[in-house]
Amino acid sequence: MIEAVAGRLERALADACGVVLAALLALVTITTFQRYALGSGWLGAEEAAAWLLVLLACLGFPLASGGPLSMSIDLFPALRGGPAAARGILAEAVILTASVAFVSTGLQAGLRVGGVSALLGLGEWMRPAMLAGAGVLAIVLRLAVLVREDGRSRLIPGLAVAAMLWLAVETGMATDAVPPSLVAAIVVALGILVAAPLPHVFIAAGYLALLGGSPLVEPAIALQLLSGLGRYLLLAVPFFLLTGGLLIVSGMASDLVRLAGSLVGARRAGLGQTVLLTSVLFSGISGSSIANAAFSAKTFLKPLTASGYAPERAGAIIAAASVLDNIIPPSIAFLILAAATDLPVGPLLVGGLVGGLVLAAALAVAIHVVGGGQGLPQTPSEPRRVLALRALPVLGLGLVVVAGIRFGLVTPTEAAGLAALYTLAAALARRGGWRGIADAFRQSGAEAAAILVLIGAAMPLSFLLATDGVAASAARAALLLGDNPVMVMIAANLLLLVVGLALDIGAGILLFAPILLPVAVAVGIDPVWFGVVLVINLMIGGLTPPVGILVQVVSAATGLPATALFRTVLPYMAALLAALFSISLFVAVWS
Repeated sequence: MIEAVAGRLERALADACGVVLAALLALVTITTFQRYALGSGWLGAEEAAAWLLVLLACLGFPLASGGPLSMSIDLFPALRGGPAAARGILAEAVILTASVAFVSTGLQAGLRVGGVSALLGLGEWMRPAMLAGAGVLAIVLRLAVLVREDGRSRLIPGLAVAAMLWLAVETGMATDAVPPSLVAAIVVALGILVAAPLPHVFIAAGYLALLGGSPLVEPAIALQLLSGLGRYLLLAVPFFLLTGGLLIVSGMASDLVRLAGSLVGARRAGLGQTVLLTSVLFSGISGSSIANAAFSAKTFLKPLTASGYAPERAGAIIAAASVLDNIIPPSIAFLILAAATDLPVGPLLVGGLVGGLVLAAALAVAIHVVGGGQGLPQTPSEPRRVLALRALPVLGLGLVVVAGIRFGLVTPTEAAGLAALYTLAAALARRGGWRGIADAFRQSGAEAAAILVLIGAAMPLSFLLATDGVAASAARAALLLGDNPVMVMIAANLLLLVVGLALDIGAGILLFAPILLPVAVAVGIDPVWFGVVLVINLMIGGLTPPVGILVQVVSAATGLPATALFRTVLPYMAALLAALFSISLFVAVWS
């Protein structure tokens, strides 16, 4: 019975995420049409979208406690016996503490927040109540999953630790001896070490910082979470994820593959170059490196090995080329950066395009030099002109999205919504199948919810970093190097490369961009271009052990051992680092 409850609840939450995403797409489509065709729109559209974003995040929060949505980082996969059991207990304690924090902070904020939304007519207490409801669902689902997966040995101790931490917070056992930001940092470090889900780690850190006398009382924590979850700009995240999923369902992604093969397939290491060019083209629409890594692993591994590449070499090329998708616009990473720092989206996307093309050129050279396979024979039955015409609709879509955002014709949210609507129409026209389309909505909604929770969970931490003076201290420390932009850029790059060893790119942006950006500005470095360097640096971290999320995705999709992929990806990573150094030097000198 418990297994049935867990399975049905997981399916129901995933289905609900897909339904909310469909509602958001319909809302943005209607309001965009009203704005451009009728010259007016519904005044409450943005607020309604913000409420739906909060609902989406709350529905997805219980699903983010396990599986790929957890974004957990396993630094010690070989642990066995007692250490592994202790780590599992502490990870469950983090998950349950974060869920309890949702319940406690949401209830307290709901009881204290008054008023009614002027545009929607809904009580403002309802949004924190969503947090509390999400926390209850998360606890129920986690307990059911632990019983289903025979995790009873972690269940009782994990509950006990979470209960003690909750009692410590609720009874006011705070101390002034340890700054709240240090308490939060200890929780984050411990959570990463025990491979707890990143969204839950951040939430638990913000909540347990109350033990260090955090100025953010529980209702304020809930309001900080809601302010991060409900930003209208973040609507572009689920829409671009949906666009990538629908590209695959519609078959338009396959058109890009065939076009790339016709352009570079016959050259030395031609199939490797085809993988690279496909990533460049695919990144212009999807904005998700993980989506492209999974797609390319399924599409290219067998052809690469059949062409003469060793399996590990093939997987390494796929992982390295996937770095580009979160750099070449539209990029979800730049949307997260804009949300975290208030940098303008349009200039960030232009900088990402330039930086991404430089990285692509460096990878092309590395693939050519390393070699490993034969070129593909040309196929006269499908000339390039025909293939280009077939791929033109999706290529044109990417250009329209980027140009529309850069020149202010449409907002990032509207551009993402139009891209999703376009690919939905293509999937329907090409008979992608209702099941495939529904799966794309379901998966994209759940993935977007996990990202939204991560962004919202970082808001209390950012507040603590500011109030404890951590950002100011970092700026003073950096300025000890002098006011030389080159030295500051080198120091920032070294720090970010170390950060990328252990943190996902989203977490790295949310934690370190607010700290490092003021330092860069203080020495005269252009903030937009520094943001581009920051994203490139952290994306390269997707290839570095022990985390290397892109390597892990390719490993999971192909069955190749991650350790072998980490070794084989080194020459491609060296090319990317050389490109990063060149871009960084140019930015520092040019600024």
